Amino acid sequence: MNRPQLILTVPTGNLTATSLGVEGLARHRSPGSGKHFHGRSILISLKTDGAVPGFTFLDEGGWRNAQHDAAAALAGVSKGSRTKTALSCHAFSCTPITAYESCNLVKTGGATLPLSAPSRLADYSQHDCHGEMSPDDIATIIGRSSVTARTPRLYMVISPVQFLMMSNLTPEEYGWYTTHRPGKMVRQIMFTEIRTEQPHIAALSRFTEAREVLQQDRNKKTKTIVFDNCLNRIPFQEWVGYRDGRQGGLYFGDRSGLIIYPFPQEIPASWHRQEG
Repeated sequence: MNRPQLILTVPTGNLTATSLGVEGLARHRSPGSGKHFHGRSILISLKTDGAVPGFTFLDEGGWRNAQHDAAAALAGVSKGSRTKTALSCHAFSCTPITAYESCNLVKTGGATLPLSAPSRLADYSQHDCHGEMSPDDIATIIGRSSVTARTPRLYMVISPVQFLMMSNLTPEEYGWYTTHRPGKMVRQIMFTEIRTEQPHIAALSRFTEAREVLQQDRNKKTKTIVFDNCLNRIPFQEWVGYRDGRQGGLYFGDRSGLIIYPFPQEIPASWHRQEG
C-alpha cells in the first residue's frame, strides 16, 4: 500500500485521503471514456506529516474541524481503506497554497499530466484597493512597471467559482485585484489564461462587446463573458503555455502573492492524444 496522501480535487472542492496516489485516484474517480463524458479536473497533492496533515487549515469560523476530519480520514486509509473523504466541499478556500506538493491536470478518462514545479511571480505587500483603480494603478501598487500597450487577455477562473472573462490586467495584476477588491474579493483563486481567438466559447455578441469595451477603455479592468462549467468546455491545448512556448499553466493567488504551476517543457504525446 502506498503512503496515505491528501488530495484536493478542483473544481468540486473535496479533499480525499487515499492510498491510490494521484494517478490511481484519477482513474478511480473517472466517469468513463472522454468520448462520452465530460469530467476534467485538477488534482493537488498536499503535504502530510505521518498520519496528520502537514499544514494548518485556514480558519472557517468553527462550523467544522477540518484538521480533525483530515486526520481521521488519513487514519482510515492507514487501516486499509483505499479512499476516505476528509472534506466534502469548500476545501479549496480553506487549504493554504503553501500546503501544495504537486499539481496535476486530469482528463475525463483519468489520464494525468503533472505540471512543473511552481515559481513565485509576485509578492503583495500593499493591500489598499478601490473599484476606481486603473490597471496602471494596480501595476504600481504591486511594484511593476506600467504596460505601454494593453491587449485584452482571456482568463478562465476555475475556483472558487468558474467563469470566463476578458481583462486588461496581467496575471500578476489580476491576482492582486481579485484578492483585494471590496465586494468581489475571494480568499484564494485558481485561474489560467487561454488563447484569445476563441469567439465560439461565448455568444459572439458578448465576446465582441467585451473586447471592444476593453480596447476602447484601457482603464477598464475586467469584463465577464461566461458563467458556466468552463473547465469542461475548453480543451487543455487551448490554454496559453500548452505547447506554444509562452508562460502559462495554473495560477494560484491569495493576499500574499501569486504563483504559477507551469506546463512541463515536454508534454507526452500519449497524454496529448487522450480523449477528454
